[in-house]
Amino acid sequence: MPALRPQAAAALRRVGHKGADLIEPGNTRESFDAALTHGVDMIEFDVLPALGADGRPDAANGELLLAHDYTDALARTPLSLADGLAHLTSPAFASLEFDVDLKLPGYEERVVTALREHGLVERSLVSSTYPQSLARIRSLEPALRLGWSVPRARRDYTQSKLYVAPALAAILVAQRILPGRAADALRAGRCDALMVHWRLVTRRLVGAVHAARGELYVWTVDEAPRIRALEALGVTGIITNDPRLFGNAPATA
Repeated sequence: MPALRPQAAAALRRVGHKGADLIEPGNTRESFDAALTHGVDMIEFDVLPALGADGRPDAANGELLLAHDYTDALARTPLSLADGLAHLTSPAFASLEFDVDLKLPGYEERVVTALREHGLVERSLVSSTYPQSLARIRSLEPALRLGWSVPRARRDYTQSKLYVAPALAAILVAQRILPGRAADALRAGRCDALMVHWRLVTRRLVGAVHAARGELYVWTVDEAPRIRALEALGVTGIITNDPRLFGNAPATA
């Protein structure tokens, strides 16, 4: 298992979602450059296999693209993973780390190979909502840090009048059970970090993750007051579409 950073007195990790998606379109060179300009410590980007001739994801042979979903991929000409990594390995990004978010299972070995070829294994955390993907990556490259992303959801159901009540009830249940599940996964070595939607973050979860010597990254936070509140709870890092907000939420010295 990779060595974990000590939690005591650690500065907040400033993470740009898709680079800086509210400044420049996400998962692009321009977005990565904007994130760098605004002082992030880590850039998160999404990896998705291209669709095959049958219209289904071709995890085995399809080109690996930097795209959040297929609506995103089909609306533009996305960067390939190889081109994205070539940009991110330029000298300007030498001090940054990367959260490589796999949107589907099945192409883990290809991503690991790409990270090795670009010398980014030690600077990368690979995240996924699929535990089987994390297990596969652990077997392929133990030096890679792994982030278990929760929950797996296609959209924010709290924004729907039809689903808001059951969605809020599900959140309360998840808040109760997640600390124990997170601690178990961290202690068993199935992951090194939790990547958690802000609605699921509680003081109990922060304590459980720290006690298990793990990291806790919170997504996706686009309000400065919430950034300050989460930092006060002691989370490891915050993922935002707008890194300019960190100017209103100074990292702990």
